[in-house]
Amino acid sequence: PRTTTYEFLGPPGAFLITIGVPVMAYALYFGCSDTSGGCPPSLDIISARIQAAVTDKAWWLGLWDTQASLMYLAWYMFCVVAWAVLPGDWIEGVQLRTGEKKQYKINAFSTLLLTLGITTGYIMRFGPQSFTFIYDKWVGFVTAALVMAVVQALGVYVASFRKGALLALGGNSGNPIYDFYIGRELNPSIGLFDIKSFNELRPGLILWVLINISMLCEQAVRRGGLQNVTYSMWLVFVFQGFYVADALYNEPAVFTTMDITTDGFGFMLSVGNFLWVPFVYSLQARYLVFKPVEFGLLPTLGIFAINALGYYIFRDANGEKNDFRNGRNPKNLQYFTTESGSKLLTSGWWGRSRHPNYLGDLLMALAWSLPTGFETPVTYFYVIYFAVLLIHRQRRDDEMCEKKYGKDWEKYRKLVPYRIIPYVY
Repeated sequence: PRTTTYEFLGPPGAFLITIGVPVMAYALYFGCSDTSGGCPPSLDIISARIQAAVTDKAWWLGLWDTQASLMYLAWYMFCVVAWAVLPGDWIEGVQLRTGEKKQYKINAFSTLLLTLGITTGYIMRFGPQSFTFIYDKWVGFVTAALVMAVVQALGVYVASFRKGALLALGGNSGNPIYDFYIGRELNPSIGLFDIKSFNELRPGLILWVLINISMLCEQAVRRGGLQNVTYSMWLVFVFQGFYVADALYNEPAVFTTMDITTDGFGFMLSVGNFLWVPFVYSLQARYLVFKPVEFGLLPTLGIFAINALGYYIFRDANGEKNDFRNGRNPKNLQYFTTESGSKLLTSGWWGRSRHPNYLGDLLMALAWSLPTGFETPVTYFYVIYFAVLLIHRQRRDDEMCEKKYGKDWEKYRKLVPYRIIPYVY
C-alpha cells in the first residue's frame, strides 16, 4: 500500500538528514582531532577553515584514500565470507504481511571472535604500532564507509521496483528522496543472504571494536607501550567492546526490533550501520588518543558502576519483555489485557516506565563519555544524540501503539505514566 504519512518532516527532512549525517561525521573529525587546534576550535577559526577547505580542490581530493577504500571493501567481504562459512543456527523471524517467515543465520558472535582472534595475533606478532592504520587513515575510511552506504542504498532502492518485492509500509510514498532515505523494500535479500540484518550487526558493529583497538594501540605507541595506556582508554574500550559482544551474542533479539520488522532498508539504516556507528560512536576513544585523561581507582570504579547499572537495567528489562512475549512469566509480572487480546506489562521494569531499556541505554552512554573528562562538550555528543534518538523512537512507538490499541492505550498510559525515566519523563 502507498505510504500516506511522513516521518522526519517528510522529503525536506529526509534530504537534510541525508546531507547532514555525513557532514556531521566529517565535522566531528575536523573539529576534534590533534590537528584541529581545539575540540572544538574557536568560532572564528572554524569559519575561516570551512571557507578555505571547501574552495580548495586538494582538500576535497584528500577525503579519498584508495588504500583505505580497498581495506574497507576487504573488511566487508571478510564479513560476508564469515557469514557464509562459519557454522550457525538458522532461525525464523517474525511473520511477514505475506504470512511467510524469513530465515536468518545466527553467527555474528562467531564472526566477532574470529576477528578478535586474528587481530590479537597480528598485534602480538607485529606490535601495537602495526594496528594504528585506522587512526592514520581516518578520513579515508570515513569516505569509504559513506560510499558503501550510498551504493547499497541506491542499489536496494532501484531493486525494490522489481515485481514481487515486499515494500515497507513507511517507505512507499512515491517521493524518491524520502523513499531512498527511509527504505522502500522491507527485506532486500540475495538468496538466503538478508542484506538488512547482516548490515545491522556485522560490518559496522565489529568495525567499531576494531577502531577502538586501533585507538588504544595509537595511545600505547605515543605513551611508550600497552602498559602505559590510561584507565580512561581501557574503560571506553571495555565498555563498548562488551556492549558489541553482548549485542552479537544475543543476535536473535534483533529480529523483533523495529529496524527489522517495520523499517525498510534505505540510506537511513545503511549510513547508520556503515558510517555513523563505527566512526561516530568511537569518538571518545579517538579523543583519548590525543587528549589522554588520567584518573585513579575511585573514579574508575564509579564510572564502572554507572555502566554496570545501565547494563543491568537494559538487559533485565529486555529479558522481562522477551520472556513475556514468548509466553513465559517467571517473575509473575502483572499485565493489562487490551480488547484485542494483546497483553501489556504493568509491573517489573515495564511498570516503572514504558521504555525502561532506554534508561539503561542512556546510563551506559553517559558512562562511555565520562572517561573523557569535562574539558569539552564534544565527547558528550553521543549522549545528547542518543537521548534525542531514543525520545524520537519512544514518541514513534507511542503513536503506533495509540493507533493499534485505541482507548486501551489511554488506560495503559494511566497505569504506566512515565515514558523513559521514572518520575522524570
